[in-house]
Amino acid sequence: MQVAPVRCDARFGGRLLTTKLFGEGVPRVEDPRLLTGGGRYLDDLGHDALAAAFVRSPHAHARIADIDVEDALDVDGVVAVYTYDDLAEDTGTRVAQPLPVLIPHPALHAPRTPYPLAKDEVNHVGEAVVMVVARDRYLAEDACARIRVSYEPLPPVVGLDNARTADRLVHADVDDNVAGHLLQENGDVDAALADAPHVLDLSLEIERSASMPLEGKGVYARWDVTEQSLRIYTSTQASTSVRAAVAAKLCLPLSQVHCVAPDVGGGFGVKIVHPWPEEVLVPWAARKLGELGYRAEVKWAEDRREHFVSSAHERGQLQDIQVGFDDDGRILALDVRVWHDNGAYTPYGLIVPIVTSTQLLGPYKPGAYRCEFWSMYTNTVIVTPYRGAGRPQGVFAMERTMDAIAAELGLDRTEVRARNFITPDEMPYDHGLVFQDGRPLIYDSGDYPASLAMLKDLVGWDDFEAYRERARAEGRRVGIGLACYVEGTGVGPYEGGHVQVETSGKVKVATGLTTQGQGHFTSFAQIAADELGVPLADVEVVTGDTRRFAYAVGTFASRAAVMSGSAIALAARKVRDKALRIAGDALEVDPGDLEIVDGVVRVKGDPESGLPLGSVAVLSNPLRYAFDENAAAATQFASTDVSKPPVAVGDAPGLEGTDFYSPERSTFASGMHAVVVETDPDTAEIRILRYCVVHDCGRLINPRIVRGQIHGGVAQGVGGALYERMVYDEHGQLLNASFMDFLMPYASEVPREIEIDHLETPSPLNPLGIKGAGEAGVIPSAAVFAAAIEDAEGIRITRMPISPSELFALRAGREGTS
Repeated sequence: MQVAPVRCDARFGGRLLTTKLFGEGVPRVEDPRLLTGGGRYLDDLGHDALAAAFVRSPHAHARIADIDVEDALDVDGVVAVYTYDDLAEDTGTRVAQPLPVLIPHPALHAPRTPYPLAKDEVNHVGEAVVMVVARDRYLAEDACARIRVSYEPLPPVVGLDNARTADRLVHADVDDNVAGHLLQENGDVDAALADAPHVLDLSLEIERSASMPLEGKGVYARWDVTEQSLRIYTSTQASTSVRAAVAAKLCLPLSQVHCVAPDVGGGFGVKIVHPWPEEVLVPWAARKLGELGYRAEVKWAEDRREHFVSSAHERGQLQDIQVGFDDDGRILALDVRVWHDNGAYTPYGLIVPIVTSTQLLGPYKPGAYRCEFWSMYTNTVIVTPYRGAGRPQGVFAMERTMDAIAAELGLDRTEVRARNFITPDEMPYDHGLVFQDGRPLIYDSGDYPASLAMLKDLVGWDDFEAYRERARAEGRRVGIGLACYVEGTGVGPYEGGHVQVETSGKVKVATGLTTQGQGHFTSFAQIAADELGVPLADVEVVTGDTRRFAYAVGTFASRAAVMSGSAIALAARKVRDKALRIAGDALEVDPGDLEIVDGVVRVKGDPESGLPLGSVAVLSNPLRYAFDENAAAATQFASTDVSKPPVAVGDAPGLEGTDFYSPERSTFASGMHAVVVETDPDTAEIRILRYCVVHDCGRLINPRIVRGQIHGGVAQGVGGALYERMVYDEHGQLLNASFMDFLMPYASEVPREIEIDHLETPSPLNPLGIKGAGEAGVIPSAAVFAAAIEDAEGIRITRMPISPSELFALRAGREGTS
């Protein structure tokens, strides 16, 4: 591991953590509970609630001619059946309106979002048409089977090629199937291309895939008729936003709605979308039925096929690239055009293609750059961020280009990359573009030459040709590939943290964003414990509960540690300062002479002078009534200083603090992967021999957790590069909508050992010097495997994922056989 010099913005006190917990790979505090069945997921809640089920469209594109629900109403135990007409009749709410466009953008000129239940037309298989509420899920499903929906099929648009021709339309009023179009450029690309000594053209394709969390979506809502309040439990990555969205849809005061994300069994981006139709409909039904005297609790838990056909997918893009470069391989101009498949609707706007178009640049500085994308409608499931969120596609484009330049000039692939790197002395580096957060694309720190040197040493790049020769002598085909990336992490606008020391000395930490298994309860506790000087075991963390912290944005884009971690650190510093002040008064010592060690405030150099932090918490809250021995110390006759009010002007009772962290722009993590593969000469099976990662996410809060994040990301990347894809037929039917047909890698397909080395270049943009790490492992996977397979086979790889059958066909094409 290498550590770069620390620089920290003076706004944060110029102080970075130096105590023992920060940077230590302490075991995750949440694991014993989760590994022993103590997790509490959505479907563990609301066992007595009424159950919802949905009739979903079997057609990719059709008009709804009629809906007959009479037979369903005869099923004993059915409580209600709802269609769009029922939503429209509820004029006291906004449930009949289309779902919101979450991230509007000027370039999204034709946004379309679905209604919670389809109105007149369906635009993909799986779109919800009817909701049934019954005594249990079995009855609800039985009733769904009795509902007859008459459809008038319309010609579907499937695939980007068909979308681009626009012979058929997804939405009749969007005559070119283009939802959005954006061009960003820096420099005179046309002139640079015209003057370049060498020019190459590439056409690339990344197929559609999906994140597939083991726990699907789910919602459980309880309406309190007496208090006229709503509590929602949902498996989400954005509980505060779900709360706000549902309150707006149901026309309820925000204070009467609370949302809790229980344990979430995987998100990977699909659960950042909100509100899903079910997140509106289930609370709406709970309220409506409660007002009618029925049980005011309704629950829906998504089944696997529903997740395949009614949640979200990602990745599908076509890319055309033209690159101009000099004799040394330095890029003089890069011109990229991307066609992005956004599916039937655009609830999440243009974020994915914007990320592709900006993160495509990676650690490089092309002389002039232009990227233009078109986001296209198709009659398929919507496309929203999936771990990596547009970056794997961008890295695929850039790294395939680097390999093509190296091949054209006969240069080592690492040398071409090194010649195009942004160097550390050029930081902060401004690309002259606008990033996904609406802020300038300015890299804050990084040392890409050092990362490449580390990766070459780790994988043995310079010794690989000798290894290849030995393998060839044994009749084996081996290849090596590498890929580099930069990831914008810690995007705004803000997150907050609340830290409270209780009179027991225990510390309660709350933040509004949610957790999906990333280890937040451990890493946030490490930050708070170090800032306050208390044992890790004394810190308890709560996330994703709007009753505990009402203001937040969500967990996505590798932002939780940067955003909530920084906010918690700032809040803890407030608490620490207050604790030292109160203890200073009690001990009649200057606060500057005090320190907090193991939960005790003491005079520096005098361990015997201590005052437990819990006692400081008691003194922080002046009391009239003594409810126990400790509280007596804070009552009115215990104080000897009557010259000032018990609570000073501008102060507040209690040893607690809240703060928010709102960055001026994103911080940029980076990394480089290398993989060694062997391809079977007969079957074209692809076997991974080694997988190496060099990763830089700034200061490491917990190296064990970061390694786990990288391992998980690499495993997901292996799936995306070699196995997983969404196979649609020409009618818009998803042919592999089950785990029997969607190929996820087993443990046997993921490398047993993933070799990792860390480089730490702290970010100057936050108080901890950290960057995000959650998506890093998956980002370069398609690019690095394509490079390694190409190196082994000598066949240009332009499309991912790739299966043994496809590699076999490529061989046959090269050899002129079939």
